[in-house]
Amino acid sequence: MTINTAIYDWTGPHGLPRFETIDSADYAAAFEIALKDDRAQLDAIAEQDEATTFDNTITRLELSGEMLSRTASLFFNLIGANSDDTLRGLERDIAPKLSQHMSQTAANAALFARIDTLWQQRDTLELTVEQKRVLERHWKGFVRGGAALAEAEQSRLADINARLAELGASFSQNILADEADWSLIIDDEAELAGLPESLRQSMSKAASELGEHGKHAVTLSRSIIEPFLTYSDRRELREQAFAAWQARGENDGPTDNRDNVREIVALRQEKAQLLGYASFADFKLEDQMAKTPAAVNELLETVWSRAVATAAREQSELEALAAETGHNHAIEPWDWRYFAEKLRAKKYDLDAAQLKPYFALDAVINAAFDVANRLFNISFDERADISTYHQDVRVFEVRNADGSHRALFLADYFARASKRSGAWMSALQGQHALGEGRSPIIFNIMNFAKPPEGEAALLSSDDARTLFHEFGHALHGIMSDVTYPSVAGTAVARDFVELPSQLYEHWLTTPEVLAKHARHVETEEAIPQDLLDKLIAAQKFNAGFATVEFTASALVDMAFHAAHAEPVQDVVAFERETLDRIGMPSAIAMRHRTPHFAHVFSGDGYSAGYYSYMWSEVLDADAFAAFEEAGDVFDPDTSQKLRDHIYTVGGSVDAEDAYLAFRGKMPSAHAMMDRRGLDAA
Repeated sequence: MTINTAIYDWTGPHGLPRFETIDSADYAAAFEIALKDDRAQLDAIAEQDEATTFDNTITRLELSGEMLSRTASLFFNLIGANSDDTLRGLERDIAPKLSQHMSQTAANAALFARIDTLWQQRDTLELTVEQKRVLERHWKGFVRGGAALAEAEQSRLADINARLAELGASFSQNILADEADWSLIIDDEAELAGLPESLRQSMSKAASELGEHGKHAVTLSRSIIEPFLTYSDRRELREQAFAAWQARGENDGPTDNRDNVREIVALRQEKAQLLGYASFADFKLEDQMAKTPAAVNELLETVWSRAVATAAREQSELEALAAETGHNHAIEPWDWRYFAEKLRAKKYDLDAAQLKPYFALDAVINAAFDVANRLFNISFDERADISTYHQDVRVFEVRNADGSHRALFLADYFARASKRSGAWMSALQGQHALGEGRSPIIFNIMNFAKPPEGEAALLSSDDARTLFHEFGHALHGIMSDVTYPSVAGTAVARDFVELPSQLYEHWLTTPEVLAKHARHVETEEAIPQDLLDKLIAAQKFNAGFATVEFTASALVDMAFHAAHAEPVQDVVAFERETLDRIGMPSAIAMRHRTPHFAHVFSGDGYSAGYYSYMWSEVLDADAFAAFEEAGDVFDPDTSQKLRDHIYTVGGSVDAEDAYLAFRGKMPSAHAMMDRRGLDAA
């Protein structure tokens, strides 16, 4: 067997892979050898003759499996960001194999016995706080992986996990296929009515990429579909585009995800019961800050009542505006963004298209870097000399205050057919200090519309906020300063992981940052004070809509993963029944409908966990208030606490303890709801 060792032997600058030497067809053989290598290392740890110690068991586990972890991280980053038929075909094959490999590990009785010995002796081992956390993570990981089950139950759990991995891969690929296969080609100038020039240019480029030169295309990239729904004067086209956006994964064809979801929900429930939990939600929440489904639902339902009341007021305002302008129809989901933009322009004399020239992509990137420099004293130098997996990817070297290397940051900003929709952060390599140590290699992936050659990419204020959000995640990985790999960076409770990202968004709209970086792309003039004032005044506008579309998705997620008297058979009917029960406004749609809810069904990362964005928002509203109370959004003492207790510690301390060390108290949801601008219920 011929193995391309470049997949896991990374010899590029600062430890990057040499992407140009790797072909998609190379991964199958690399996975085969890497899985064998990892199994041999784990068996060697389990079968050693020496008495069990933290170093010969836990430390060795922390350092094992680098060949497999590198192969997998490189492969799955490409699956999301630059996939092709070969990679997608292998994903369907490798996902269940990786799951079976993990199940085999959990069933390794000798290995678990060593970890369990340390766990039972943990109070006498004189471990550091971080070592206790690492030991707990390994012990709980094995138990939750089925190590304490009987052999027959372990076998069934392994089968469930393998099937879930297969279903998750299929779910993701179906969404990608639906997004790539649909477009609305426009060749009549009249059908572009209302669209700003920047959006027309993006649609023209999208059409050209589809072979429709001289025309315009609406695609299902969020950077095109959302502004089209916001600005298009052609209601029938908005309805057509919205229907396609909502129908991803629900099409009665080979990419239909409804059966996938039905089986995923049933298997997750069976898995939870095998492990002794009442529901999959109980299983998932046990090691999160929220702890229980009841705590999650209490937060969501409290916010829901205020969000629905706010949205009802907003809808009345939209209906009045529609009537004033001769539109005598009910507000439907494909109308809301359109009339909301008209209302925002009327109430605040603010046209979102006016803002775009002040939010050029490079300016927003520089703003994000500047905030990081002022908070954490790190700098970013672009490295055009380093090649990656696609020509659009930019590489930045991150340096400490003394000029020493800290991390590599890879940024992939533009939409393309080979990339799944959305925006995310991931790590090609996490930080740790064991042995030779590793410096972080961190990704941000976006899907902004790519401008015509030679023109600047202009972002909406929402796009700019997304960039700041994902860069906050990136900083969580970049700033990591721990000893053990398993607790580095974003390896924290799911309902805590959004705190660094959502908190970082606050700096985008501070007067200090906008005055410095929000400059016109052509004239370089600073954003006018009156426009700046309008932008800040309008921040709470449409809060009911935004909160309802998110919270509805979170409540549906929790409903799917609660205990059920009978298995869910018709997942769309179940979604509809849940929305009816909570009183979903007919004029607003879920942010993520079930057949394309990738957060929840393409893997179990955010399953019974989509609420975590809101849980973290309760924290981030309170955390930014610490800077406001200090009278300086870059207050050095508060910045140091933020660095020491939130961004650098990863999962080496309990999330609640970390927050208390930073803030001194836990917050309530009321500050978050007030900051959002939700009406009192």
